[in-house]
Parts: sequence; structure tokens; C-alpha cells
Amino acid sequence: MADILTVGRAFQQGMAEEMARDERIFVVGTDLFRRGGHFGEMRGLGEAYGPDRVRDAPISEAAMCLAGIGAALAGMRPVVDMNFIDFTLSAMDEIVNQAAKIRYLWGRPVPLLIRGTAGTAGYACQHNNSLEATFAHHPGLVVVEPATPADTKGMLKSALRGDDPVVFFMHKKLGGLRGPVGGADDLVPLGRAVRRRRGRSVTIVTFGLMVHTSLEAADDLAADGVEAEVIDLRTVFPLDLELAVASLRKTGRAFVVAEETPFAGIAAEVAATLQEAAFDYLDAPVHRLTLPNAPVPHSPVLVEGMVPSAADIANLVRRSITTARSG
Repeated sequence: MADILTVGRAFQQGMAEEMARDERIFVVGTDLFRRGGHFGEMRGLGEAYGPDRVRDAPISEAAMCLAGIGAALAGMRPVVDMNFIDFTLSAMDEIVNQAAKIRYLWGRPVPLLIRGTAGTAGYACQHNNSLEATFAHHPGLVVVEPATPADTKGMLKSALRGDDPVVFFMHKKLGGLRGPVGGADDLVPLGRAVRRRRGRSVTIVTFGLMVHTSLEAADDLAADGVEAEVIDLRTVFPLDLELAVASLRKTGRAFVVAEETPFAGIAAEVAATLQEAAFDYLDAPVHRLTLPNAPVPHSPVLVEGMVPSAADIANLVRRSITTARSG
């Protein structure tokens, strides 16, 4: 019988199992050894594996990432825990100019994992960034954002056993989500999307927290006889749109939902690719639903108004269908 764990506990269990399996894996970050990180994903690892493998570093994100890159080149498999993904902005040269390019320059693998929590959750603009598109824009980095406990654990294992630098996004609001997880050797492949719900009326393509919001919208739409198929990208780069394209060719309508600003985002890339791949099957333009193009405010009421809700998604789908029928 599968364990039922939260997303945070699934990550911790995956880390513990992989550290027991491979002594080359170690973690570096802040507040890790005793506290287990700001959100507790590393809790208990310090006691289990000691200070050599769970290392508390000075508050220098650039130094942490550079240490991780050097260790990876020396044959280790480091995990750099940023707590908030926003802190990676202090290490962009190390991540983008070094980790992402070393294989191209020298032909050397860089088995490095950089983890951070992302998305809006009441921390105001400096701690509410969605940087998936920022990292996906740079060749050489794998960018993932699991939406379930099973995918969190299974994709973590795949990342730790691979040879590419991986930026591992975990949404702040999904840390307490509970669900079944796999065993010690159950890996979830990177770069592979999954269908979360079958439908024949419209296709919704999304990732991260918006998977659950989209599934809630699909329940709402079902009451109107609109069957929404929900595709979870899981890996933002490399982007797997095979399922989404096949779904769009079946439904004729696609909606891309992402918790990000609209300009040059993942939603824009997905929408453009879907229209290129399935233009002749479209009954309406591919629609995007994102945050507005503005910093995330501190006020919880304003934040709630910015982030796409299930009602927002359902209403956009309804408007699109109604417009097509009236036309």
C-alpha cells in the first residue's frame, strides 16, 4: 500500500532515500541542519546524515551555487536549497552562465539540483515571483514544477539520478497537499506531461498550483455539459506538448493557464506552439489566462484578485464557447 504524504514530506522522503542510496548526494543552504529549511522539506536529514552532507552556508546564494557547481564537476551530486526561488536572482551568473553552459563548453555533466519554493502566497512582490520562464529561456537547464506528492518524490529522484542541472520549483501553497507516493525506486520521468482529467469539449494546459485550480474549474464546467481535458506539463523545460496537441486536435479549443505575468511567459510559448502544431483543428484562438502584468502586491485581497481562480478559468471557457456560438 502506497504511503500517503504531503508534498513537503514526499520531497523529504525522496531526499532521505536518495541520500541513503548514493553517498555523493549532499545538501547546502541556510537553516537546514537543525531547522530543515524555511518550509521543512529537509527536516530530519541533518540528524540522519550529519553536517558533512547537510551543510549550513553563509547567506550568499552565489557562493552556494558556485560551490554546488564545483562539487558536481568533482563527481558529487549536490542539492542547493534556496528556500525561496526568488533568491536565485542573486546567483544568475552562476546558474545561467556556468551551470547551464558547462556541458556545451567542456562536455562535462553538471548533476546539480537547485530547489526553491515559488508562486504567490502572501509574501509580497519580492517573495512571490514565478521564475519558470526565466530559467526555461536558457538552454542547458531542466526546469520542473510537480503538482502532486507522487510527482514531487518521483521527479526529485529522476533529477538526482540524472546528469543535468535541474531547477526544481515547489509551489508554496502545495506543501501541505496530501496524496499517495511511490516507493524507493519509483521514478517519474522528466520532460513528460500527464493527463489529469479526460474530456472532449476543451483542453486546459497548465502546471503547478494551477493544475488543481483547473481541475476545480473542470468540475464547474461539467455541470454545464462542458467536458474539460486537463494536461499537466510537469516539466517546463524540456517542454512536452504531445499530449496537449493530441488533446487540442480532439477538442478544437485550448486554454493555457499559468501563475505568471503574460509577457514572454510559459503560457505564451505553449499557446504559440499549440497554434503552430494544430492550427487546422482550431475552432477558436488559443486563450491564455495569467496574472496581470504587474508586481504581486502585499495585500491578500489584491493578491487573490490577481491569481487566476477556478471561476476565472470556467468563465473564460464559457465566454469563448458562447462567443463562437453567437458568431
